Amino acid sequence: MSARNPGVEYDSSWFDNIHVNLPAVKRRAETLGTRRTVKKQWQAAWLLRAVTCIDLTTLAGDDTPSNVSRLCFKAAHPVGKDILKAMEMENEGITVGAVCVYPNRVADCVKYLKAANRPDIPVASVATGFPTGQVPLKTRLEEIKMAVADGAKEIDIVINRHFALEGNWRGVYDEVRMMREACGEAHMKTILATGELGSMVNIYKASMACMMAGADFIKTSTGKEGVNAILPVALVMVRAIREFYQVTGYKVGFKPAGGIRSAKDACTWLSLMKEELGDEWLSPHLFRIGASALLIDIERQLFHFVYGRYAAAHEIPMS
Repeated sequence: MSARNPGVEYDSSWFDNIHVNLPAVKRRAETLGTRRTVKKQWQAAWLLRAVTCIDLTTLAGDDTPSNVSRLCFKAAHPVGKDILKAMEMENEGITVGAVCVYPNRVADCVKYLKAANRPDIPVASVATGFPTGQVPLKTRLEEIKMAVADGAKEIDIVINRHFALEGNWRGVYDEVRMMREACGEAHMKTILATGELGSMVNIYKASMACMMAGADFIKTSTGKEGVNAILPVALVMVRAIREFYQVTGYKVGFKPAGGIRSAKDACTWLSLMKEELGDEWLSPHLFRIGASALLIDIERQLFHFVYGRYAAAHEIPMS
């Protein structure tokens, strides 16, 4: 695993004169899902890889210990034992990348993952006034510290969209830097809420400011915006990641979230990472997919690969 991004001093010259060729971005995005595909056993292998990169998520107002318990069990056993056995993968320790919940449910996740004999699965917590971030900075920092104290190993923070929309990138940097310090050893995923940033140029600048401040991942969306994870936005973000790596030598992860529901979509996102950033970004320490329904469709496709038919609803446990 590569060294964690420590951040660098703020330097607006990295992006002051940046321009984004939007028609070219859109043309490139349109080719990702159509130019090439994977089939049969290769597709099954890609889908298993996608499973290991999922942040299995529940962010509902009616979350309870019981549905969090079910989520954690599914995280520990994301694919049926019979399917894994048929694929000769039953001893590979396949789990999701993390379980993602609100701060109040972090302690529950830690308990239930331990009960499922998979305490190694990280618990990720959204924080900092998710999804809007419209609370005082002091409160946002305290929320991070409370989630970490309860056992969260990863924190998904939201940036200050007010600063971003005004072009106050130093303000974005300073706040994210303080949040990184509050996370301590917990890895920080920085949510840009790209659907609310107004332009591709703002998305690039927000990506770079957050990476300068020490983000371990940059993430597209909260899943609550009108526009969530889309490929044109992702291209701008992963190109920023590539340029940051070329300048600093530090690898930053990428997390699309919101609206990714099908196995086919998962393969497209893996293709994006492979083609734009390389094979190292096809692992959970540098790529995550924020999703809740995606895992069910992936398991349905793996069931079809093994048995030649799609599973009935009762044959795949809920997540």
